[in-house]
Amino acid sequence: MAIPKLKKQDVIDALKFIDENGVPEHNTSVKYVLVSEDGKRYPPKYVVAVADHLANGTDISTVGFNAVEAKSYLENQGFVVETKQQEKFELSITAENVESTDERFTMDNLSLGDNYKPLDTYFKRANGDVIKRAYSKGERRNSNQTLPRIACQVFEKQLAALSVEDKENFPVCKYNPDSDIIRGIYASVDDFKKHRNTIEYLTYSYDNGRQFVIYCWNIFSTIIFVQECLKRFGEPGDQFILTYREKDEKETIAAETEAAIQEELVQQFKGYRNPFSSMLIESKNLIFRGAPGTGKSYLAKEIAADIISNGYEDNYSHLTDEQKKQVEFVQFHPSYDYSDFVEGLRPKINDDGTMGFELQDGIFKKFVARARKNYEDSQKSREAVEKEVTVQESITEFFSGIEFGVDTFKTINGNEFTITGVDDEHINISIPGNATVNRLALNLDEVRKMLESGQKFEKIKDITNFFGKAFATQGYSYDFAIYKAIRAKKTIASKTRAKQEELKKYIFIIDEINRGEISKIFGELFFAIDPGYRGKAGEISTQYSNLHSDPDEKFYIPENVYIIGTMNDIDRSVDSFDFAMRRRFRFVEIRADDRLEMLASLENEELEAEAIRRMAALNKEIAAVEDLNENYQIGASYFLKLKTLDFDQLWTDYLRPLLQEYIHGMYDEEGIMNRFAKAYGYQKSTRGDVNEADQDQG
Repeated sequence: MAIPKLKKQDVIDALKFIDENGVPEHNTSVKYVLVSEDGKRYPPKYVVAVADHLANGTDISTVGFNAVEAKSYLENQGFVVETKQQEKFELSITAENVESTDERFTMDNLSLGDNYKPLDTYFKRANGDVIKRAYSKGERRNSNQTLPRIACQVFEKQLAALSVEDKENFPVCKYNPDSDIIRGIYASVDDFKKHRNTIEYLTYSYDNGRQFVIYCWNIFSTIIFVQECLKRFGEPGDQFILTYREKDEKETIAAETEAAIQEELVQQFKGYRNPFSSMLIESKNLIFRGAPGTGKSYLAKEIAADIISNGYEDNYSHLTDEQKKQVEFVQFHPSYDYSDFVEGLRPKINDDGTMGFELQDGIFKKFVARARKNYEDSQKSREAVEKEVTVQESITEFFSGIEFGVDTFKTINGNEFTITGVDDEHINISIPGNATVNRLALNLDEVRKMLESGQKFEKIKDITNFFGKAFATQGYSYDFAIYKAIRAKKTIASKTRAKQEELKKYIFIIDEINRGEISKIFGELFFAIDPGYRGKAGEISTQYSNLHSDPDEKFYIPENVYIIGTMNDIDRSVDSFDFAMRRRFRFVEIRADDRLEMLASLENEELEAEAIRRMAALNKEIAAVEDLNENYQIGASYFLKLKTLDFDQLWTDYLRPLLQEYIHGMYDEEGIMNRFAKAYGYQKSTRGDVNEADQDQG
């Protein structure tokens, strides 16, 4: 429903009704408050709902309109509506007590934590010393997990020293007096899910890859875990302090939507072929690092195929053309920048032959747009999808029935214009009578939204109000004319019943991710890619947002986008992978012998066995060199070249040049190369080969 038609007296009667009957707990206002002439304060949405009830006999319901709409409506009626100063609350946890400045707080209903947003947390020792959260483990600065994470941080050693039995019996959560205590500190996500199959958990990393995994949902859910830590390991007087506030309406809706989406994505399928596939689903961002030739890029595509096909196929080339649209691949290099990746100004030839510039989306932003459309469309009802299909058919029929550059249209003010072309985003028009601006690119999506709304637009101000703008843009008069022209054209309704969009996963692969200057390439997106800020919680304005058709447009990365990066640790061009970006990725090392199964594609068992033997011998010798290590070993993908080369050719054309680069400048280069050649099994004179190589380089 929309805001009901009411008189000012109806609202005054509603205020009297509320004075007599009060406001139900679930109808209290978070963001706005109506202030009466006598200084009393009321929740605007509930006021409108009560006024509708008294005037029209409806049930008291705030469903169907939001707080902003209620605020605007009441202000137009002459009432004063103020933005409510959100009250901050402080929760104190000691070994003996849990107290909050919020009188509504109770340990008997910890599920109420769903309604609150954490602001800060810290540990205060009995002597007054304060320990803040060390935000170096990859999480966002303040989240539902911050309180238990700082408990893990403060008592990390004591928790690690617990026996397996003590960890599994460690109390974590109890929502109400009648519920069972949720227990368990687990060593991995897999162990956790054996006991509780849910996405409501946190992982805390310590001691070179070891983990604590515990149940965690809202900001109150782990209070008894924190209190138990104080009881067992703390000193008298130690306490944890959590400050928080109520979520506003937008935060509440966003949290509910994102949680539902994430749950759907996790639960869609669990039978992946590759163990790394589930790892990517859990962490969102994954980087494979290790020696050259270990098949990291191949592995990334294999995982993408595995996830996209729901475990049916792990060969990227076997995906359908439609499935391949869910995967994108890019390789970073030193000259790669923000304009290539996100957006930037690109040169173009204008219609009059002059040179100009236009804003173009980069490869990542285009990819995210595909994923985002799927993400948003999957949440629409069948009725909404059918309406969109009908509107699109009307638009298509309209533009196919006009002659571009010939058919003339008029604005409400009588200005004539022609439509010169249309693409997926813009309607291009020519305005002969305008000497200043005779060409415009209108936003096609604005016209589409007007048609889908079902509203009747009678004047330009209706459009301005519809889009929530204070002032009309130049294009609105032309939008209005096109809107009326499409509405006036009778369209035969489609007989095809639209299908709801299935939520899909989208995977973006960045090869050689550390060869580009990461912070410059991603820009402000380093915030949006954070797993904790996926969805509208991580909305940002891009660098060129002032040039967008809608300057207020925000960019976000939806929950269904996953990022895989690959990197060679020994790449000497690498020095720019900063810690801000490192925190947002899960790093997995791929060793030289981890991907030996790749060699099965040689389709010759004897050749495969010989390749493995030579690779192992060579890598053993590489690791024996003092200034080298496992990161310099040779991976199996090099040996796939044996499909067209023999072992000697592989050595002279690929392995030897690489190894010479490794040891360049070391003492006794020739002796080291001789040992490498012997270990590999190269038969010809290594000394002569080295000299030839030196001559080639000279």
